[in-house]
Amino acid sequence: MAIATLIAAGRLDDRLIDRALGLLREVDPNAAFAEWIDEGDAADLAFTGDIKAARWALTSLEQVDVLVQSGEPRWRRLFVADMDSTIIGQECIDELADYAGFKDKVAAITELAMRGELDFRGALKERVRLLAGLDEGTLGRCLDERVTLTGGARTLVQTMRAGGSSCMLVSGGFLSFAEPVAKTVGFDRVRANRLVFAGGKLSGEVGDPIVDAIAKREALIEVRDELRLGAADVLAVGDGANDMMMIEEAGLGVAFRAKPALAKVADAELRHHGLDALLWAQGVRRRDWFRG
Repeated sequence: MAIATLIAAGRLDDRLIDRALGLLREVDPNAAFAEWIDEGDAADLAFTGDIKAARWALTSLEQVDVLVQSGEPRWRRLFVADMDSTIIGQECIDELADYAGFKDKVAAITELAMRGELDFRGALKERVRLLAGLDEGTLGRCLDERVTLTGGARTLVQTMRAGGSSCMLVSGGFLSFAEPVAKTVGFDRVRANRLVFAGGKLSGEVGDPIVDAIAKREALIEVRDELRLGAADVLAVGDGANDMMMIEEAGLGVAFRAKPALAKVADAELRHHGLDALLWAQGVRRRDWFRG
């Protein structure tokens, strides 16, 4: 048995459910309503048959996020998330470059790299070189002035931690941002790149090893194996091309407001809701979400 979770917060009604069932019955004539997770917000439909075909059949639903997956396991015991434009709403390197007067140039390179049109390592080194000479204190200022959490990020992570899951923030960005973000949100693990300083200023270099797409995938596998979990126990979310390998490795890989390259390989897309919608995808009712 497989599950298609429909998410349309505040507007999920019988009409939308009936339309979804009509589409899903092209895959399985016996597809049926299973249950409300939260009435008016999220519901499960049950079906048998090809999961990819079911995902495709439901793509025409407008303003609805649909997550299709096997019925078990529903709760994931390891959550792995990208940081920039996923857990936070910004690309930190773009915001930091603004203090050096190079935001437009850096942001253009970032966009191409996240679309998979530039080599990530080369693009990272090129952008970091433009930051040379920035005072170390500028990073804290940038964090305070520019960085904001994505809606639902803290609720998602704190609820998963409360339920016994491990949560890892893995970023192609920088530890100077990732460590405080991880602490604020509630991640118990963090991996990111290390900026090199000389005399209290950025040297324009990034330390080895670089956290790229391969390193993100390896970090997921390392922690999964440490916890003695299977691939199906892992939920991962990201937005860019450098998240593709990590997303493909996870049992449920979700593209969050993502670039086309990632959306193409992900198991599901989250386009209309905050990250806490991933709790509905795991069958968790709103009354059981972390509130802090």
